[in-house]
Amino acid sequence: MSAEWPAAFLAGAGLGIGLWLTVVRLPFLRPRTFADRIAPQLRAGTHGSRLLKPADVTPFGPLERIFRPVLHDLVLKLNRLNPAASALHKRLERSGRGLTVLEFRSEQLLYSGAGLVVGGAGAVWLAVNGRVSVPGAAVLTVAGGLLGYLLRDYLLTRSVTRREALMLAEFPSLAEMMALAVGAGESAGGALERIRRTAHGELAGEFERVLAETRSGVPLLGALANLSKRTQLAPLSRFVDGISVAIERGTPLADVMRAQAQDVRDLAKRELMEEAGKKEIAMMVPLVFGVLPLTVLFAIFPGLALLKLGL
Repeated sequence: MSAEWPAAFLAGAGLGIGLWLTVVRLPFLRPRTFADRIAPQLRAGTHGSRLLKPADVTPFGPLERIFRPVLHDLVLKLNRLNPAASALHKRLERSGRGLTVLEFRSEQLLYSGAGLVVGGAGAVWLAVNGRVSVPGAAVLTVAGGLLGYLLRDYLLTRSVTRREALMLAEFPSLAEMMALAVGAGESAGGALERIRRTAHGELAGEFERVLAETRSGVPLLGALANLSKRTQLAPLSRFVDGISVAIERGTPLADVMRAQAQDVRDLAKRELMEEAGKKEIAMMVPLVFGVLPLTVLFAIFPGLALLKLGL
């Protein structure tokens, strides 16, 4: 088997896939949806200038317009087979980026495709140089695609963790601001409105979303319950429960907010102490296995040298 065989195989596969996509996406073979059939009847009679339309800012340009329908259909078919769509939707809500499940799956496919390209290029280079066999090159290519798929999921997890840490860091200050506003005579909705005008951050954005829901007709307690479901943070859940109980029973709302803020500060202190304890234990490893043996060696080496001289 010659060294050019893997490159010829990949080139032939790419040509075949390209021809297949070209034939499948021809207009007379493409299935027409209901929206496509009624679009001519619903289209407005006046057309604006194309110069006023938003520009296509994607980095792929015309290539992105060509492959967008194929990618959209593929993601729809994969999403029907996915049993974890509801759990993924909750994670996307917690990330705060406003992505839908379909958009996230599209990004995962793009990451997987990029991993396939990178892994395939590396596998072809190794196969041409004779370092791996053809089955090994295929395994490397598939591994690159799988790593790209998992990388997007890992980035989502990192985004959720970072956003929740920022929200917990912002929570005590915002809770005390609400307590001051309520203590000055404002209602809970007025305190949220004041936070919307003066504060910036992840939690302030969630409070702004709560205000938007209340303006659309949702009760304040229901909007706060939706906030608790979206974030799934225990301090915020206790905060919402405390506000609900205070509003229903008429207890002082400012005291509840101050107590919740103090609880979050105490939680941050406990987490900091736990992290410090873990770091202290981790520091024992280089101390015991690195510094201590050298200290003992420097302490006993002169004595051993003198004993050798005496002998």
